[in-house]
Amino acid sequence: MSTIALQALPSSTSAAKRLAARFGFGLACDEIALHRFPDGELRVTVAPTADTTILFASLDQPNDKLIALLFAAEALRRGGARRLVLVAPYLCYMRQDIAFHPGEAISQRAMGRLLATLVDRVVTVDAHLHRTSDIRSVFPGIEAENLSAMPAIADALAADGIDPATVVIGPDAESGPWVSDLAGRLRLQHTVARKRRRDDRSVDIDFADPTLLSGRPALMVDDIVSSGTTLMVAARALRTMGATAIEAVVTHALFPAAMVTAFTDAGVRSIRSTDSVSHPTNAIALDEVLAAALQSELGTTRSRETTR
Repeated sequence: MSTIALQALPSSTSAAKRLAARFGFGLACDEIALHRFPDGELRVTVAPTADTTILFASLDQPNDKLIALLFAAEALRRGGARRLVLVAPYLCYMRQDIAFHPGEAISQRAMGRLLATLVDRVVTVDAHLHRTSDIRSVFPGIEAENLSAMPAIADALAADGIDPATVVIGPDAESGPWVSDLAGRLRLQHTVARKRRRDDRSVDIDFADPTLLSGRPALMVDDIVSSGTTLMVAARALRTMGATAIEAVVTHALFPAAMVTAFTDAGVRSIRSTDSVSHPTNAIALDEVLAAALQSELGTTRSRETTR
């Protein structure tokens, strides 16, 4: 019988330990040790290796984490790991899937090829893929799954209670799949805004039916919020349309915590996120979604802990 264990980068240790606990048979979970030398280089030390090792690393603020993953994979393979599974609830560098200007790197292609040389499987949540229809095309030759956070978000919202008059709002066309899915699960009406981007921090937003929100609450849904510009412009538009209350829920909260005040000023009563990235707005755990995806790794394995 082969062995299985979970190792995590320090920023993901808490989430990794919760995930390990869900499996109920003492799945070993260790933190990968990082040491930074005075010149900025990293030393990476992994725990004892299992045949199958799950690497848990949410890849926000990604550059140092990618180097740490590279070194961790090297140490684990050399230590005897036969299968490496990367669980990255947030997956970095997926936005740019084409070169918009001469000389630009296609970050999605470069990142996919790099990770495909390190691990045997990638599991992520609501990857920001734009024109890429299947995440498996990003990672040549390995397994890859792009899970949806919408089941977890829908369960959390339903448990808290939601006004049946609420309209689920997508701030742009790219949010359409998440909006449709969530609205269907909650049996709510939904619509998607039209967005025209002027630059990284300037957008115009309007809605096909300006009367839809009059006298009704709005729930904005998106996969990623980083600058927050789109969300704030959409909130102001919804206030103009007569929305009685505006709330937001996102999978990946990448914006500075201090921006919550700016969201409030724009009319957003509350903003909640999943715990894909550690953030003060975290309110929805992805443990169940991730655990379900990883059940297949447990078939004929046992925890490394039981072999000590």
